[in-house]
Amino acid sequence: MLLFCTKMKINRLIVLLILCLGTGTNLSAQEQDERRDSLDAAVLSGRRHGNYLSKLKPMKVEVISSDGLQKMACCNVAEGFENSASVTVGYSDAVTGARQIRLLGLSGVYTQMLDESRPVMRGIAAPFGLTYMPGQWLESIQIAKGAASVTSGVESVTGQINLEHRKTTDEKPLFLSLTGMSDSRVSGDVVSSLQFGDRLSTVLLGHADANFHPFDMNEDGFMDDPMVRQLNLANRWLWYDPRFQVRFGVNAVMDDRTGGQPGYDRNSYSAGRPWGSDISNRLLGAYLKIGVPLREDQSSSVALVADYTSQGMSAWFGDASYLARQRSAYLNLVWRNRVDEHNDFTIGASGLFDNLDEDLDRGPAAFAGTAPLSDLALYGEYTLHLHETFTAVAGAGLHSYGGHSSGPAGNRELRFVPRATLKYQPFEALVLRFNGGRGLRTAMPLTDNIGVFSTGKTWTGDYGGHILEDAWTWGGSATFYLPFGADPDNAYLSFDYFHTAFGQQLIVDYELYLNCIDFYASAGAPSYTDTFQADLFLEPFRRFTVNLTARYTDARVTLPGRGLVERPMTSRFKGVLNLQYKTNLSRWIFDFTAALNGSCRAYDFMDMPGGRTPVYPMLYAQVTRRFKGVDVYIGAENLTGFRQKSVILGAPGTPDFDASAVWGPLMGFRADAGLRITIWKTN
Repeated sequence: MLLFCTKMKINRLIVLLILCLGTGTNLSAQEQDERRDSLDAAVLSGRRHGNYLSKLKPMKVEVISSDGLQKMACCNVAEGFENSASVTVGYSDAVTGARQIRLLGLSGVYTQMLDESRPVMRGIAAPFGLTYMPGQWLESIQIAKGAASVTSGVESVTGQINLEHRKTTDEKPLFLSLTGMSDSRVSGDVVSSLQFGDRLSTVLLGHADANFHPFDMNEDGFMDDPMVRQLNLANRWLWYDPRFQVRFGVNAVMDDRTGGQPGYDRNSYSAGRPWGSDISNRLLGAYLKIGVPLREDQSSSVALVADYTSQGMSAWFGDASYLARQRSAYLNLVWRNRVDEHNDFTIGASGLFDNLDEDLDRGPAAFAGTAPLSDLALYGEYTLHLHETFTAVAGAGLHSYGGHSSGPAGNRELRFVPRATLKYQPFEALVLRFNGGRGLRTAMPLTDNIGVFSTGKTWTGDYGGHILEDAWTWGGSATFYLPFGADPDNAYLSFDYFHTAFGQQLIVDYELYLNCIDFYASAGAPSYTDTFQADLFLEPFRRFTVNLTARYTDARVTLPGRGLVERPMTSRFKGVLNLQYKTNLSRWIFDFTAALNGSCRAYDFMDMPGGRTPVYPMLYAQVTRRFKGVDVYIGAENLTGFRQKSVILGAPGTPDFDASAVWGPLMGFRADAGLRITIWKTN
C-alpha cells in the first residue's frame, strides 16, 4: 500500500498506525499484523495482480487494484467492475446516464459504499455517486459480500465496497491521465502527493469529464448518452506523530447532464416539443479522522471519525421537477483493545444523521417536505484468533432509528443487529469462510429508483415516505489454492453461496396496474435472492494470467395477484473471462475481457419474445505500451457492437412512454485512447 514509506526514515510502528487509520478505524489487532505482513511482502516483491482475493481477511474480499482499474479506460468507479462477475453494472434508464450496480442479485442501494471506511454515496447521491469517483484517484476497490463488520454501520445488506484512495505519502509527486473516446467523451485526472517534512503530507486530486457531441446510434430520436459536464476536486491531508495521527480532507463535485431528445429545454418545454431531462448536482464534503494510541505497542487505541456532506439536486424531466437537498453527518467513536495474541475487542458509538428536503412537482404526484432521519448506535465486536487456523468475529449493535415512515409517529424504533464471521483454514491450500447477519437501510423511493422519472406512467403508493428496510443475509465460501502455474501462491478455485431474505422491503411495482408504478412495502411477503458463484485464477506461465468467473442468481419477489415470481430485470447468470499478458518488464500489456450476460424476466409491457431478454456478449480489449514514466494505451469496448433494441417504449407525453426498461448496452462499438504520466521522486 505504502510501498516506499521505508525511504522516509519513519518508525515502523508509526507507519503501521498510519496504514490502519488511512483505511478506516475497523482494523483488529489481527488485521494490523496482516497489514504489517502485507507491507513486508509488498516491499520485497512489488508484484500485484489486477484482481485477486485477499488471503488473510476473515471475510472473502475481492480486490481490484490500481492495475486492475487500468485494464480498461474506466473514467470512474462505475466502469471499474467490468472484470468482475460479482458486481454487475447497468443503466437505470436510457435518459439520465445514472449507473447502477447489482451485488448478490439486488440493486446497488443495498450495497454499502465506503470511502476508506466512511459511508458515502447515500440518499440523493446514490444515482450518480459511482460516476463521481474517478478510477484514477483510487489505489484499490475492495468487494466484500454479505453482512460485514458492525463497526462501519449496518447498511451493508448484500455487502460492502470500500474505496482506497491514493495516499498522501505516495512517492509520486505528480500523476496525469487523459482519455479520449470515439463518442466524443474526454476525461482527465491529476493527482499530486506532496510531503512537508516527516509529519505533514497532502494529496491533491482533480478530475474533469465531458462529452461534446450527441450520439443516437439506434436512431430512436433519443441520445444514447446524456451530454455531461463534470468537475471533481479533492484535497486530503495527513499529520502523523508518535502520540496521535490526524487525517482530514475536503471534496467538491459539480455535475450537469442533459439527456433525452436533442433540443430539450426545460424552460420552454411543452407538449410536442423535444422531451428530455436536465439534472444538476452540487456536492461539498469534508471529513476528519483522529487516532490516538493508548499503548506504545499500538495494541490499544481510540479513534474518532467525522464526516459531513451537503448535496443539492435539481432535476427536470419534461415539465416535471424534483428539487432535493440532503445534509448528512456521520460520527463514529471507537475504542479498540488487543488483550493478547488471540483476543481483541472493539467498542464504539456512532450517529448517522440525514436532513432531506424534497420538492416534487409531477402532475398529480406532488409533495414538498423535510425528513429528518437518524440512526444512533452502540456496538461491540469481539475477535478470536487461533494462530493461522481459525478466526471468529462476533459483533452486535443496538440501533435507534428516527423519522422513518414505517415507524410509530414521533417515536424511535429500536433494532438489534447481530453479525458473525468465521474463517477456518485446516491446511494451507484450503480456506473456509462463513458470515451472516442483519442489515438495515433507509429507503429513498425516488432517488433509489430514478428511472421512474423517465416514464409517462402515473405513480401511486408511498413514493414520498422513507421506510426502514430490513433483511438477513448469510452465506459462505470455500477457496482452494492450486499448486501449479507460474504463481502457485495466488492460483485458486473458489466457490461461494449467499442468501438474502427481506422482512421489509420497498417494492416498486411496474406490473400491478396498466401504465402505473406502485410503491408499497412488502410487509413480510417473501422476497429473497440466492446467488452462486465460482472463480478461477491462474498464471499458466509467467506474466500471463487467466481470471474466469461464473455467477448464477435466483431472485424472487412476491407481487400482488402473481404470488412469488422471478424478480424482473434481474439477470440470471453472468460469466467473465479476463486474459492479460505482460512482456518482460511490463513494457507491453495486452488485456482482453469477454462477458456473457444472461437473460432476465422482462416486464409484461415490454412485449419480449418468451417474456425474457436475450443473452448477449460484451467484449473489451486494450493494449498498453509503457515507457519510462509514461503509459500509452488504445482499446475498444463492446467489440461486437451489440445494443438493446426498442429502448424507448411509447412516445413522450403518453401514459405508455417508458425509457427505464434497460437491460443491455445503449451504445455500440467504442474505441478509446489515452496516456498516463507518472513523475517519481528522485531522492
